[in-house]
Amino acid sequence: MALKITTLAERPELGSSLFDMDHTWHEFMLQDPIADLFYPFATTTHAEHVLVADDDAEPGRLVARACMTPYVVGGPELPDDGWDGVIRSGWLGRARGTRPDGVSALEITVRRDLLGTGLSSQMLAAMREHAARLGYSELVAPVRPNGKHLEPHTPMTEYAYRTRPDGLPHDAWLRVHVRAGGKIVKVAPRSMVVTGTLEEWRRWTGLPFDRSGAIEVPGALSPVHCDLAHDHAVYVEPNVWVSHPLV
Repeated sequence: MALKITTLAERPELGSSLFDMDHTWHEFMLQDPIADLFYPFATTTHAEHVLVADDDAEPGRLVARACMTPYVVGGPELPDDGWDGVIRSGWLGRARGTRPDGVSALEITVRRDLLGTGLSSQMLAAMREHAARLGYSELVAPVRPNGKHLEPHTPMTEYAYRTRPDGLPHDAWLRVHVRAGGKIVKVAPRSMVVTGTLEEWRRWTGLPFDRSGAIEVPGALSPVHCDLAHDHAVYVEPNVWVSHPLV
């Protein structure tokens, strides 16, 4: 596959199909309200921070996308609210006229039929290169470990630092980041927060949500907390902050 990776600003014609790719995101993952501060503006305000990829076999048909957001660094520590935090910071910075001094990865999405072909690693390398071209000395990423959903009750503080005999992370996606030059910094304990009524959660997941307590939801990295009496459920997702030095 001869991959062509550009910014969306360079190829605006791909904007109309940016979110039409067949993907593996679970429906409940698309319900974080903070996402509305980025994704509706991905093809306009953020076009320079969105990478798109197609190949010579099907020019114009997306095979992968990668999204980043500039944000205002609030201090020496990366924020505990991870993914939500950098999107919110970027939005508030623009509204206040504050120049962003950091950049964070938000996602890499590969077309479902091309998973396992190494495209994620290529898109990560392209993100690093593009962030460096934009003048940043570091790319940070609130990483969603791709094997954590198999262990929803394991604390992320334990899972994130689990290693193989060769010293590399146990988790495959964290391993890709470390091999690319990234360093695990800390856990973001409330990186994404999704709330909804029980009826909404039933619609998003197909599960009954008929008892209070911790509910295991396919694809969730931690249990969803269900409150039957008050008719709501809350999912708080931990991510893992990875720092990619670029100089």
